[in-house]
Amino acid sequence: MSYSSTPDANAVRDYLLGLQDRICDGLSALDGEPFITDSWQRPEGGGGRSRVLAQGRVFEKGGVNFSHVMGATMPPSATAHRPELAGAPWEAMGVSLVMHPLNPYVPTSHANVRFFMARPADRPPVYWFGGGYDLTPYYGFDEDCRHWHDIARRACSAFGDDLYGRFKQWCDEYFFLPHRNEPRGVGGLFFDDFNTGDFDRDFGFLQSVGDSYLEAYQPIVERRLDHPYGDRERDFQQHRRGRYVEFNLVYDRGTLFGLQSKGRTESILMSLPPTVKWTYDYQSEPGSPEAKLLDYYLTGRNWLEEV
Repeated sequence: MSYSSTPDANAVRDYLLGLQDRICDGLSALDGEPFITDSWQRPEGGGGRSRVLAQGRVFEKGGVNFSHVMGATMPPSATAHRPELAGAPWEAMGVSLVMHPLNPYVPTSHANVRFFMARPADRPPVYWFGGGYDLTPYYGFDEDCRHWHDIARRACSAFGDDLYGRFKQWCDEYFFLPHRNEPRGVGGLFFDDFNTGDFDRDFGFLQSVGDSYLEAYQPIVERRLDHPYGDRERDFQQHRRGRYVEFNLVYDRGTLFGLQSKGRTESILMSLPPTVKWTYDYQSEPGSPEAKLLDYYLTGRNWLEEV
């Protein structure tokens, strides 16, 4: 395998734009409705292409966003863990998506693949990759959780035997709401600051993760999209979506980076669901299917070791 420490931002950009198109084509085929496209520019530098599907047959709201932005000085959210890069010019690009289904038996999914590069004045460019994907069911199915994690493990397998285990644990830890003391979903992969010194290999890993998203999500949607549901299930879905909003607005690094770097607010908040509920001291009935979500599914299980 070739070795290169020199980052190729143009190659990453071309891949990400193609990935956005492929994901939108696949999800639109599932839903039957097209994504609308909204291209935008950012006064501070760069821009992007947001693609949104709303009020579809399968997805109540979904967005697949490509952005490529740059700036003269690193924002606080980026220099908090890389203080040596404070003051450096930077550029960041990525594809980020969230799909909120109409049917509560279809889980919400999130995926993100991103590339960051800083150009300090006194040394060569510094780059890293990040991303992953995670699944947020409302009514869980073991089969779906195992499939999701199996595809995630396969995406990592050619790049190191330890990557899936590391990034699965990181995902469990990252997508956690401390103020609720509960995970957001059943996990998947999360990685950041990924740089082994071999740009080609690192970029290959990013592509493997990005390319596997549809393989992970489409079969789950197809299995559950016609599952019958009623007002009770929709009500529970709305309350659980509240947890999703809380995480994205309080803890999510991408949201904080986008807002601090003066990104396009409409695209940054594209991930929020269209309808949501908060009820004071909301509790599920013990022993109910709704309670099983917290009691069984949102417990950081290792789905690939359970038969």
